[in-house]
Amino acid sequence: MSQDLTLDGLVVALRALRLLAVDFGHLSAPCVDVSTHFPNRLALSFHDDLAGFEAWREALGIAPDAVTHGTQSEGRTRVLKATADYAGAALELTGFAEISDPAPVGGAA
Repeated sequence: MSQDLTLDGLVVALRALRLLAVDFGHLSAPCVDVSTHFPNRLALSFHDDLAGFEAWREALGIAPDAVTHGTQSEGRTRVLKATADYAGAALELTGFAEISDPAPVGGAA
């Protein structure tokens, strides 16, 4: 599908991004991802900025208990994820932060 997609095919995600810029322009700027593979998805990510993630989560009305928590990079990076519907788009919010003193994993545990 992505080969035949025109810019008009991304209108849902792009409209959501435009509305976010108008409604929440005062919040921290996220990394933004719009993809032809998922044309109705808008992904916002925050690297080393969990405060930014939390500000956006709160502004979007996503409940704290709707956030999933995990780690990656052998426990060295905390990952927070939340999803919401916004202006017809599937909005994915992701926050990454380094864990300063990760717990031992594997044989070191």
